[in-house]
Amino acid sequence: MMKIVDCLQETQALRVSDGLTLPLLNNCESDSRLLVLVWSQLGDFDTLEYAWWLQKQSSEIIAQKITIRAIAIGNRESGLKFCDYTGFPAKYLFVDTDANIHKRLGLYKGLSWKIPGLNERQNAWLNMMLMCAGIGSKGTIKEVLRGYLGDKKAPQLIEDQEVVNTNLLPPLKGAFFNLAGGQGFQRPFELATLRLRNMTEVLSNWKTYVPNAAYLTQRGGTFLFDNNGDLLYEHRDQGILGFAENRSNPLSFLSLNSYS
Repeated sequence: MMKIVDCLQETQALRVSDGLTLPLLNNCESDSRLLVLVWSQLGDFDTLEYAWWLQKQSSEIIAQKITIRAIAIGNRESGLKFCDYTGFPAKYLFVDTDANIHKRLGLYKGLSWKIPGLNERQNAWLNMMLMCAGIGSKGTIKEVLRGYLGDKKAPQLIEDQEVVNTNLLPPLKGAFFNLAGGQGFQRPFELATLRLRNMTEVLSNWKTYVPNAAYLTQRGGTFLFDNNGDLLYEHRDQGILGFAENRSNPLSFLSLNSYS
């Protein structure tokens, strides 16, 4: 069986920043570690939320000298839109229109029921809706509820002076969530509000973010390597909103103390 790092090294894809087709791991020499993110659709809840966490903890990632490469399902147009919205660097994002790398790595393709009379995209939509309801999507309902109920094991997500605009609710200041239980941790409705903002962004630009709905159910994975190419950590998504093993602190696996 091909090693994960070999599969990634052989992968070539379109780089969002300049539209060139290059090896995914081009110029990835690092004196520390390499984090490779194989994301689902660029308009997926998981992908947008993952990028938000990377942005939030970017200073720590830079301090640890971690090189990042991400490859997601989409095209250059969706990649540029994604980077503009999330702040993820376009030079580190590659796109795969047909989820080829996901197939090669054996990542979970999601619920794949085929209903007679429905075409591929219609079946994908149906399966996606079922997964949102927790069918064939491990932990999704629990994670949705965590977004509404709060999580005292998770950090505060929105600073007191930060303003969140979902385009559906009035602009909300971070301090507003103190009314739901205090501060210094993930308050009730805090994560749900960030997800609502992501949802309105994607639905307002659906055709851009999701050029091919056939891969709506495809899940992704996370792979962390040392500078010798040895795999230190991996996580394979098993459902919607399942992009992290530790959902309270999705990037906790990057801690320098986690690896000898």
